[in-house]
Amino acid sequence: MKGSKATVLTFADKCKNILAANWQGSLNTIKADAKGSKDEIHTSKVKYFVKKGKPHIWVPEKDLHNMNTIIDERGSFAVASPFPGQIASLLKSVQKLPSRVALIGDVVPLKGEKVQLAEESLKGTISSEKNAIRQASYSVSGILSSSNLSSTSRYENLQELLDGDKQYTVYKFNISSCTYIDGSGGTREVDLDDIEAAKADPLSPYSTSLIDGINRSEARRRALIFFCITYLKRNAKDAYVLSIDRKGFDVLGKVLGPVMNDGSRQYQWKEFRFTFKEEAQDIEKFCQQLDRHTCSG
Repeated sequence: MKGSKATVLTFADKCKNILAANWQGSLNTIKADAKGSKDEIHTSKVKYFVKKGKPHIWVPEKDLHNMNTIIDERGSFAVASPFPGQIASLLKSVQKLPSRVALIGDVVPLKGEKVQLAEESLKGTISSEKNAIRQASYSVSGILSSSNLSSTSRYENLQELLDGDKQYTVYKFNISSCTYIDGSGGTREVDLDDIEAAKADPLSPYSTSLIDGINRSEARRRALIFFCITYLKRNAKDAYVLSIDRKGFDVLGKVLGPVMNDGSRQYQWKEFRFTFKEEAQDIEKFCQQLDRHTCSG
């Protein structure tokens, strides 16, 4: 079950997947006044989606970013891998953070027809994801029904941009550099050509809901524990899914640690990677592969 070069995601893949899985990030622009740019930074959480490889960001009408970018278009955009439910607190307890992407570039406002095109593309993305959920099989629906969709569904959160009377300015983020930051704080600069060539995982838009649904199910978590014991030969007493993709899934398992100096052993949280023999190109195939692995043995 160990990964090889063919089954391990590249850093460019990981960056694309994080951007495709989330719907909000932290936008940073340089505070400005009539005299020009200052050294202070304004930060706020904004919603976005990716169109043609570039984040398209919806900034509320009264947000200071709209003034700042008139004077200076330079900015940065940070997006974390979304961890629903108990996962975020568990990672914090083992001194880890969600992996994340840090982008530097220019925050360019869209005008006229380009705004309408961005909105139409957003509507198309929402419709596609909504249809995929509606047409899901019983096994997929069973997982999703356990999830808190109001906080984990990407399309439902993006739909809020189109509903109501709130006004936004739409920006395109032109990327000049990309950095991948892992859960331990290690960084890796990612070549922009690699980012452009990489394709977002087809499971990414649904990953947060699927992970939450799996982790909220006691039966599925018991199956994950059994999976750790069977395939890893490790004494596990708890397990959660950390991330999913077409190549496999990552598990945070509570397993018996090494023997201490006094002869005792304690349980500790440890990450494990499980890979599929065949890539899962949609949520149906992923759930089939997951059931095959966690219900067999």
